[in-house]
Amino acid sequence: MLTILTAIFLVAGFIVWKTFIVVPMRDVNVVERLGRFRAVLQPGFHFLIPIFDRVAYRHDIREQVLDIPGQNCITRDNIQVHVDGIVYLKVTDPERASYGIEDYHRAAVNLAQTTMRAEVGKLSLGQTFSERERLNEAIVREIDEASNPWGIKILRYELKNITPSQDVMLTLEKLMEAERQKRAEITNADAEKEATINLSEGERQAEINLSEGEKQRRINEAKGRATSISLVAGATAKGTEMIAKAIEKPGGNAAINAQLVGRYIETLGDIAERADVSVIPLELANVQGFFQGLSTITGGELPDGDSDEAGRPATGPWAPSGE
Repeated sequence: MLTILTAIFLVAGFIVWKTFIVVPMRDVNVVERLGRFRAVLQPGFHFLIPIFDRVAYRHDIREQVLDIPGQNCITRDNIQVHVDGIVYLKVTDPERASYGIEDYHRAAVNLAQTTMRAEVGKLSLGQTFSERERLNEAIVREIDEASNPWGIKILRYELKNITPSQDVMLTLEKLMEAERQKRAEITNADAEKEATINLSEGERQAEINLSEGEKQRRINEAKGRATSISLVAGATAKGTEMIAKAIEKPGGNAAINAQLVGRYIETLGDIAERADVSVIPLELANVQGFFQGLSTITGGELPDGDSDEAGRPATGPWAPSGE
């Protein structure tokens, strides 16, 4: 009797366990009835018909992260690189995720690897580094389109590492070193060019400044000479005018003659002092004729006798010498 009761209790517990089900918040359950799809149970409390209904699949509806194993890929310029990545996906249709593909995790990983190889083969080595974002977008687009019948959504794909081979790394280091040296030489050449240009510009400006200064100096000197000549000419003209007025006055003629004779004697004395030999005027025997010529030039008259116009005896330089 105890055995029968125990068996009944176990059967009842099994029926209750199969009748009531609680689905967690992060999951959805796919229920089959007699081997056929019946419904998708959302998070919460649900009733099932024992023996007829059963939970066939359970899916995590959270975003899932799958690690893509590394693999060797060949770029467009025939360089081998080792590439790995991460794919993010989410179950959007539990029914198709259950019946559309055997294992969508493995399918997504394999599809990501093949798509990654194809996309890397379209790019050169340099583009795989510089255009990583475009490469990720292309892989996501291809995987999402192929996985649409599986009831999953590929959210994004990220390349983790792109590692060329050791030989390629050494070659790239040499290329980068050569490029750095090239840029340094170009920079130095540009600096020398700029310095030469600046120096020549400075010398040119200096020559211009010097020429402008010389030009201005000559202009100033010319103006000074012109002003000096003008002043001398004005003074000479004024002096000549004053001499002419003085000659017209009484006794002016004699005064001019006396001044000319004095100048003559002073000049002759200066010449005699500076000369190394004795200097004797050629007209010394005819000094009176010389002075008469000077008087004629000045408009005066020299007396022939021993008296002047007033009848007084001639004195001074016009007086006749005694015999």
